[in-house]
Amino acid sequence: MGKLNGKVALITGASRGIGAAAAREFVAEGAKVALLARSGDEIAELAGELGADSAIAIPCDISRFWEMRAAVDACIQTFGALDILVNNAGVIEPISHLSDADPDAWGQVIDINLKGVFNGMRAAMPAMIEAGSGTILTISSGAAHNPIEAWSHYCASKAGAAMLTRCADHEARDKGLRIMGLSPGTVATEMQREIKASGVNPVSKLEWDDHIPPEWPAKALVWMCGAESDAHLGGEISLRDEDIRNTIGLRR
Repeated sequence: MGKLNGKVALITGASRGIGAAAAREFVAEGAKVALLARSGDEIAELAGELGADSAIAIPCDISRFWEMRAAVDACIQTFGALDILVNNAGVIEPISHLSDADPDAWGQVIDINLKGVFNGMRAAMPAMIEAGSGTILTISSGAAHNPIEAWSHYCASKAGAAMLTRCADHEARDKGLRIMGLSPGTVATEMQREIKASGVNPVSKLEWDDHIPPEWPAKALVWMCGAESDAHLGGEISLRDEDIRNTIGLRR
């Protein structure tokens, strides 16, 4: 414990799944956290669980830059700094083939999964650059690198976010920022229930026991905040890699 003592983290999509697990893990390691999600009641409940001294709930639609910028400002005003940004929020519905996709719904996924990552980076990077340090971690996916049936919106948005991560590292590493992605594999979250319900492509056929618990990527995110992960700056860590799992200490 104590790996993140004195650090302040802002986590998007913090109401459930990886985001909520990361919030609990970060606080357990000594960090203070700003919890962002559109569902204000859920993050308020989580903030209450974590304690007023450790957490603040900020309802936010990350697809709107002004809301993301206001959230970063609120985090800094409350805790005095912003050391870590976790770009976790993401959606996969509606799952549909390109020929049937609703254009507006397809675009909304891009707004959240890709534009939301940009908004987070754009809002957080100036303060981090001014401070001369900061860590930005983006939840990626194998879908960023491989086409999957009926996931064109998700694959395209995750591929874009992976390139945004590389661009941000390219521009800001020499300014003291640490930026990289995490590809967790399939995780036992509500998104996997949505995938299962679709019945489309091999991912929907996986059994629940095939998925890793959200606590694994949460622990990986803590590890990525330390110097031990510096070899991966600008790149992407995959929890499918057994050596990585062993290094972090993740075992079934």
